[in-house]
Parts: sequence; structure tokens; C-alpha cells
Amino acid sequence: MIAAERKLRIAVIEACLTMNRSGFNQGTSGNISARWKDGLLVTPSGVAYDELVAKDLVWMAFDGAFEHPLAPSSEWRIHRDILAERPDVGAVVHAHPPYATALAINRMEIPPVHYMIGVGGGDSVRVADYALYGTPELSKNVLVAMRDRTACLMANHGMVATGPTVARALWVGQEIENLARQYWLALQVGTPTRLTETQIAESLEKLSGYGLRSKPK
Repeated sequence: MIAAERKLRIAVIEACLTMNRSGFNQGTSGNISARWKDGLLVTPSGVAYDELVAKDLVWMAFDGAFEHPLAPSSEWRIHRDILAERPDVGAVVHAHPPYATALAINRMEIPPVHYMIGVGGGDSVRVADYALYGTPELSKNVLVAMRDRTACLMANHGMVATGPTVARALWVGQEIENLARQYWLALQVGTPTRLTETQIAESLEKLSGYGLRSKPK
């Protein structure tokens, strides 16, 4: 295992641990993948995150082939299909954060009620149609909801977030969960006011390039 691959594997594991420690995810219900060469590295199915070591991540080719003693996440199709279709994506985070999942259970998208909606890539965070977990149908539905977006909710399920790096994908997911929480709270006290198309366009332009980045060396 070369140093770059090991570093990427460790970054995935650290992101998994961050998800659970922050309450963004619970148990092993979430999963993370990262593009590596002509395939992807994805977390294995059913292994506690605090037990993962670098070699436990499953490398999978884009045709779905893998050779590993551990099975890949049951949602490997979502990860594989997004990375195969979207060259701009380097990592995929799938999780069940409470507020985003609560909206998804009600099949409610996040509308443009805050300028940070632009983190999701557009003027809303869509909800992918429901399908049984781990199925090709669910992956197809997610791809539809993810068109021109960096994240989506999944009906009666959870959330998917993407980014060029593992850290960025997790950051996008955390920002979407924060938006879901703010929207949920606003619904408790009234009817949230939506930003206009012009206001959203201005925000999207200003948010371009904004977000988590490494410090210059």
C-alpha cells in the first residue's frame, strides 16, 4: 500500500469517526467512499468505525468487482454510481443525520430559506424518491436528485453529500444538516420566508469557491 493510498484510507476512517462523535450519524448506518485510481475505496459493511484500520476499506472497480475478505457497504452502488458519473466528485458521504432524515421521512426538500442553500449546489436540496436500501433503483433515484447538486436527501432514509475530497464532502453534509435543523426550527414558529431567485443567484455566485479548504503551506 503506497503512502498516498494509506493517507486516503485513514482520512475516510477519521471522517467516519467524526460523523459518529458529532451525532451526525449513528452506529454503522453511514458509509463513506473516496475515488482511488480507476475505482473507489469504500467502508465495509457492518464494521464498527472505531475498529476500522486502513486495510479494512474495500477497493472496488467501477464495474462493481472487488477482492476483499470484507463486504463493501450495502450502499456501494450509490457511491460507485456517483463517482462514475460525476468526475467533479472525489468523495461521497452517506449518513442518517437526525434533522435531514426527519425532513426526508416527511419527503420535504429544503427550500431556499437561507443563503447557505448554495452549499448544496442550487436553490434547494431535493429529496430522492424512495426505494429499498442497497438497490440499483435507489442509486438511480439518488443520481436524479443529485443532478447539478452536491447533496440530496433520500426519502425515508437519510442524506448523501459529495465533494472533491473526503473533508469537503463531510463539510457539505454537516452544512446541509445544519440547514435542515434551521428549517425545522423555523417551521415551528411560522412560515419560513423564501429567498427570491435573484437573491439566490447572488448567493450562489458569492458562495462559489467558498468552504472548507486547506491552509496554504
